[in-house]
Amino acid sequence: MPSVTRATMLPVKHSRNASCSAFTESALGVSKAIGDLLGPCMFAVFMGLARVFYGKLNEKLDLTKVMLGCGVMCVICYLLASLSSISIIGLVGCALCGLSVGIMWPGTISISSQKCPKGGTAMFAFLALAGDLGATVSPAMVGAIADHVGGDLKIGLLFAILFPTIMIIGLILLVKKHEKRNN
Repeated sequence: MPSVTRATMLPVKHSRNASCSAFTESALGVSKAIGDLLGPCMFAVFMGLARVFYGKLNEKLDLTKVMLGCGVMCVICYLLASLSSISIIGLVGCALCGLSVGIMWPGTISISSQKCPKGGTAMFAFLALAGDLGATVSPAMVGAIADHVGGDLKIGLLFAILFPTIMIIGLILLVKKHEKRNN
């Protein structure tokens, strides 16, 4: 199950980061160069804040619940970015998406280590492969869907809600499996 989380986490991060510059350009009316710098920077700052926040509070928080909450927040951010007719709201969705995905990669490594303690190097290699595959395929899928509907990136991003949804389902199944084992 951890590989499902890893395979769906990186597409979330990469498909969103690729669109931040486009939203920044339209929301703020800035040049492509400024949009290419500012949009991904906002995403990255919020992603870093999520990691700092979790790093400070990780002893008090349940990682699986945090990741479930982050998955739900990611879906909300995608909805903000893809359905809002106000560009600045789409930009807020892009920036806050960084906050929602910040813990997904380190969280996946931690959960994988806990649930598969004998996974070893092969498990981490598989996680890396699944993540790289997802990071390659998902932005291409978002772009292909956007191209198919006349270049509307918002429609492509709306489709990308699939990735955090799969992660949420995978985490719920993992929790149910753990509860079943404990009963």
